[in-house]
Amino acid sequence: MNDPIITECFITRMPESIFDPMPEVHVTYDNGKKEMLFKYYPDEISFNKKEFIGLTAIQALELYHKKDKAYLQS
Repeated sequence: MNDPIITECFITRMPESIFDPMPEVHVTYDNGKKEMLFKYYPDEISFNKKEFIGLTAIQALELYHKKDKAYLQS
């Protein structure tokens, strides 16, 4: 069975203060399922919703880890 592909992505707004929630990446798959994939710290890494279109959940999480690792090694 093939993993579902992300067809839509929504990233919640950036925090305006330290008390605001961190941005979340929400996706919709080609099978109609929707889910929140992860939260992230926008002062460390950033994302564009177009980066996720066509990926599977596993590939999207790999993208997150790749960017996070690059930040930590910088």
